[in-house]
Amino acid sequence: MHVLRPQFHIEEQRALEFASRRGFGMIVAADERGPRASHVPFVLDQRDGRAIVQIHFTAKNPLVPLADGTRRFLLIVAGDDAYISNDWYSSRDNVSTWLYEAVHLSGVAYPRELDQNRGHGDALLAVSEARLPKQPWDLAQMEVAKRESMLAAIRVVDLVIDTVEGQAKLNQHKSDADHVAVAGRLARSEESGHRRLARKMQALRPGLGYDIS
Repeated sequence: MHVLRPQFHIEEQRALEFASRRGFGMIVAADERGPRASHVPFVLDQRDGRAIVQIHFTAKNPLVPLADGTRRFLLIVAGDDAYISNDWYSSRDNVSTWLYEAVHLSGVAYPRELDQNRGHGDALLAVSEARLPKQPWDLAQMEVAKRESMLAAIRVVDLVIDTVEGQAKLNQHKSDADHVAVAGRLARSEESGHRRLARKMQALRPGLGYDIS
């Protein structure tokens, strides 16, 4: 899903697309007691020329009353990460570090009416089920009373995005030799997230003779 908005620069648009592909993150807001957070699936959409993150909480979640149309929320969307040992580099005396990708989306949160819960559920399932190699499941297949009870127990919130911050550390500032050496190590990892990072490092600097299958 591509979410493009003229007000956002190309790097911000890429960050929005990254977040949309992930579809899961941590939402944070603060009340008088301090920060509140929840881990949530979401749908990133475009409506009336604005990028909007649509999320839901259980009705008793302390974030629900904070979505009052004035308070700012932050959505943190993390990608893959990997610890890099200092002896993985080609050159000497590098410092051990972490590689990662993440996006921060922030804006004002607005509550939606209860009669819009079904539309949110349908949209979220459509995006999530499309990731799986099977016939999509949808709410129409659920027993009616149970479905309506479940939908009545959630509160849907629109987060209208006005600030997009993409963060990525993929050895951008290392030498080609160090870049290739680390990518090769990650490519041989048993963790699929490490291998994905290796492919992204290769895409950043193509044609360097990577040992990546």
